[in-house]
Amino acid sequence: MAEESREDLKKRLTPIQFEVTQKNGTERPFQNEYWDLMDEGLYVDIINGEPIFSSKEKFASDCGWPSFTKPLEEEKVIEHLDTTMGMRRTEVRTKNSDSHLGHVFPDGPPPEGLRYCMNSAALRFIPKEKLQEEGYGGYLELFE
Repeated sequence: MAEESREDLKKRLTPIQFEVTQKNGTERPFQNEYWDLMDEGLYVDIINGEPIFSSKEKFASDCGWPSFTKPLEEEKVIEHLDTTMGMRRTEVRTKNSDSHLGHVFPDGPPPEGLRYCMNSAALRFIPKEKLQEEGYGGYLELFE
């Protein structure tokens, strides 16, 4: 599949999805789609549909954004030092679509101790019940 141009992405994505994924934006806490969703399923990259997180690693962090202890597969994300906004943080991006997802912090639950604090706008949730019909049937075993 050919990479979409920035203009094509701008047409396909909502304004907040474009702002977050393409301009390193951040959506408002507690006012985003998945911050408190605890249903079983996969969270996929809004750009290319690649699975990034599983609800198995999601936890209620009370920070206002969806939080995970780890990505589904470490090699699907890349991390960069982010010194914007006067802070030292670790930015998380998708490897294949280079979309900004959010940041990872060292204040998560054991055993990993990490909190992948993601923007809902960078993700699409696929409920466990729809994994097969949406082409993600190979991931059903995660929920058995």
